[in-house]
Amino acid sequence: MISELLPNDVVCAKETRDLVIECCVEFIHLISSEANEICEQENKKTIAPEHIISALTRLGFTTFAPEVESVLKDHKQQQKDREKKVSKFEQSGLTEAELLAKQEELFAASRAKFQSGQQ
Repeated sequence: MISELLPNDVVCAKETRDLVIECCVEFIHLISSEANEICEQENKKTIAPEHIISALTRLGFTTFAPEVESVLKDHKQQQKDREKKVSKFEQSGLTEAELLAKQEELFAASRAKFQSGQQ
């Protein structure tokens, strides 16, 4: 990730990468600890995304909150889309065995087409 953010003519020393990794780990630990405290104050047993956002705000990282909320929104949308895909399978009206048979037919047809093109 570090290399992707730097210009092509800039090299990052291994010690620098290690330091950045250590900082990231410490940052995650700090946010997680604060979120855990918020969670305990609310008598919750699971840290929710809202606890992370609150922890960022409490610790003075308010500028990060909008980006985190945006990523959370995208993640929730991806989860909804994934659920829709599952329901499409359920709505197909076919059993798993029928779907596997259709898949095998498609593979056989594709294999035959490929082999005929090889000759």
